[in-house]
Amino acid sequence: MKNIAALLFEANILKNIPRSGFHFLGAGKESVAEHSFCVTFIAYVMAMMEPEADAMRLISMCLIHDLPEARIGDQNYVHKKYVTVDECQAVADTTRGIPFGGDMAALIDEFNARKTREALLAHDADQLSFILNLKAIADVGHKSPDRWLPVVRSRLKTDVGRKLAEEIMATTWDAWWMDGYKE
Repeated sequence: MKNIAALLFEANILKNIPRSGFHFLGAGKESVAEHSFCVTFIAYVMAMMEPEADAMRLISMCLIHDLPEARIGDQNYVHKKYVTVDECQAVADTTRGIPFGGDMAALIDEFNARKTREALLAHDADQLSFILNLKAIADVGHKSPDRWLPVVRSRLKTDVGRKLAEEIMATTWDAWWMDGYKE
């Protein structure tokens, strides 16, 4: 139980680790935990839209895909040009002594390999989370997302991911609460 308690504290620290890419946008902010929640919720929606996908595996993969960032931080594309991190060692250290650690490591490996249907959907959920943030930032007047949105959209690998991105781009960030608004 001691190792599991430590794992819970490790996951909890993700609330305090900022996603580093927002610095380059000049707007917005998000913790790794906030990002993981959004990605996991998107995965839930995608699982409902793609019933042939293994929903539990997809959602679990998204929930833990950035857990290594508790040890290595959030590495944006600039960091990755100059810093070499050992994510495999971070995963091994995180999962050591956890009865289900092998399952966790396998899910992270599957996510990174992007070969299964669930991993492709999880990857798209990860990108869709970023697209949601970029679109919301753009909708309130910032121009920096204009350069990033086409790049991030080009990363999408599944039909459902591309369709969701298209609809996100056609919807304003506040449409959900402005619909039917009357004074």
